[in-house]
Formats: sequence, structure tokens, C-alpha cells
Amino acid sequence: MTRTGFMTVAVGLLLLGSLAACSEPPSGGAPQDVPRDDVISLEGVEIREYEGANLGSVSDFRENSIAGPQQVDRETYRLVVSGLVGEPAEYTYSEVASDHASYKKVVTLDCVEGWSVTILWQGVLVRDILEEVAPQPTANTVILRAVDGYSTMFPIEYFYDNDILLAYSMNGVTLPPVRGFPFQLVAEDKWGYKWIKWVAEIELSDDENYQGYWESRGYSDSGDRDKNFYDGN
Repeated sequence: MTRTGFMTVAVGLLLLGSLAACSEPPSGGAPQDVPRDDVISLEGVEIREYEGANLGSVSDFRENSIAGPQQVDRETYRLVVSGLVGEPAEYTYSEVASDHASYKKVVTLDCVEGWSVTILWQGVLVRDILEEVAPQPTANTVILRAVDGYSTMFPIEYFYDNDILLAYSMNGVTLPPVRGFPFQLVAEDKWGYKWIKWVAEIELSDDENYQGYWESRGYSDSGDRDKNFYDGN
């Protein structure tokens, strides 16, 4: 091989090495063509700034669910709304995400573990869904249940007095499975354990003493962010 030919091959190898490095995720994970269970697949391009506010990232969360990330099929998924309602309902993913008015809001999630993330959430108002099923006068509590068996509760007034989102998008991308696809509750002013992911059922109840997964283990029923999260009950 001539000296010129050798130099051409050497430069080519260096360029290939640089391109390979660019293809590796910034977190130091595996190259994109190697399947990894913990790689987050996103639809669209995540935004990191919105109306002058700096946003966190989809990757800034810690995975702390009770049974690991859930894989929910978009086509077979149903959101069940039941209990003390005049018109029980089941919604497909599209009926929730596409057939209701959509709202965006920047909200910070604060976890009891000591970390927080500020995200641009997009979704539908829980209040709009409640109005469609005609809550009975005795309904004073809303219980949310997830695909993995997790649950939490809120006074019904929380959803009527606040614009609380059932989110299907974060930072402009569809919720990935690890973040709660198809829907996560954006429980403003509440500790992170109230932000239930993989929401599968909304039940209206008159049981003001219902306790969800962490509430039954001593965490505050209200989950108010400005108060101690642990009651020890």
C-alpha cells in the first residue's frame, strides 16, 4: 500500500470512530442499535425550554414504581370510569387524548426521595372526564388505579377547584412506558407519590377514608407538598 493510500485509510478509520461516538446516548448507554430495556424511546423531539422556562428532561426521573415500568398496548387500552356516576364509561386511548380539549402547563414534580423535575405537560382535564360521567351527589372521593395495582385518592373538589391534567405528553413527546404511558396524573402541589402513572381506572366513591398504596403505609392522605409527607398512621 502506498503512503497516500495508508493515510487515506487511517483518516477514514478516525472519522468512523468519531461517528460511532456521536451515535452513543449522552448518558453513556449502549449504542442505539443495541436493544436495551432501559432505553427510552420517544415520539418526536423533546423540548427543553418553553416560554422562557428551562425544563428538565424525560430522563431526569428515577424509576421507583412498585412493579417496574408497565407496557400498555395503545389499541387494547381502556380507561374505565366507574363508581358513583350516572353514566359509567370506558374510553379508548384516542377517545381520551384526541376527543377532549388539550391543555399545556409547566409543573414541577417533587419526589419524597429529594429530587424534582420541571416538565411541560400536555393532557386533558380530569374535570372534563368527570363531567361526562355525571357524578352522583354522594360522590366525594376520586380513587385512581393503575395498571400495576397502584392506587391513590383525592377529594373530588381537588379536580373541580384546580386545572388538573391527565397527561399523555411531556416536553412535547408522547409519554414513554417508563414515564407512565398512556396517562399520568399531574398532581399539582402534591408529593410525587400522588402522581399516579399508567392510569387505568377512575372510581368515584363516598369513602373519604380510602387509602392508596403509600397512604396505607403511613404516607399523608392529602400528599400536600407544603407539609410533611409521612403521617406514620
